Amino acid sequence: MTAESAQTQWTVQGLLDLFDAEPSGPDTYTVQTGPAGEDERQVVEGTQILAASIVAAAKQFPDKSIRSVYAVFARAVMVGAGPVELQVDVVSAGRSTASAVITAMQNGKRCITTTVLADVPTEDVIRHHLPKPDVASPADSHVSPMPMDGRELRLVDVVDVNSPDEVGPPEIHAWLHYDPIPARADLAKALVAYFTGHLGISTTMRAHEGFGTSQAHLTVSTAPMTVSVSFHEPVRWDGWLLYSHESTQVGAGMSYVRGTVHTENGELIASFTQDALIRPLRTTDTTIKHQSRL
Repeated sequence: MTAESAQTQWTVQGLLDLFDAEPSGPDTYTVQTGPAGEDERQVVEGTQILAASIVAAAKQFPDKSIRSVYAVFARAVMVGAGPVELQVDVVSAGRSTASAVITAMQNGKRCITTTVLADVPTEDVIRHHLPKPDVASPADSHVSPMPMDGRELRLVDVVDVNSPDEVGPPEIHAWLHYDPIPARADLAKALVAYFTGHLGISTTMRAHEGFGTSQAHLTVSTAPMTVSVSFHEPVRWDGWLLYSHESTQVGAGMSYVRGTVHTENGELIASFTQDALIRPLRTTDTTIKHQSRL
């Protein structure tokens, strides 16, 4: 598939439709995988299933707000290998809070588990938040091609996020613009969560000359393994979102990234973390095509 055809197939509205998990039985929801990526990779983004799990949890607890999620991407979900079934195991459902573990199944195999905390928000007792970083505006940032109709990405002080030659501090500030911006709270949170896994590995590699995500699945084995997202009510915005990533540690084959999501006017609407594999590529195992590797 060419980048041009991928751009035609992937749209923000189509992505939101994929997030919108449909009830298919008691405590069970079903979602589709969508088309392959622009590089013909057959692995579904883990955060796409995380986003669908947020919607499923919101439908499971309709009187509550999804406040935090923690996902472990244990096995790849594959494009075209059948729909994904989201099985909701409710741990508790009280008047103020509720929790559940959502298991994503494909062809009878457990692939992703997501622990969800939901609650009924209250009035503030106290309030503060981390200020938006003082970085360049979207207009003064570099356009970064990530094919999807309705999505625009601009990077602060980074020209090519995948380059092994572009070295800097292990941090990336990314401006993101979506059209449409969903009015439904569950879809808005799903859309915020979707991008939290995209730039973590690039953030970590940026500090190391000679290493970049252009090498992923070719000379270096990389894979997001966990993502956690906390939503800070209310989660709504107009215009651009600023995703700020900071890699605080990498070693022994794993990296850790923490981040924040601010609105253009400075409101902090979410915080996130990511654990990821960064390991030597196994040259002795060629049975799995790179398009299908985690």
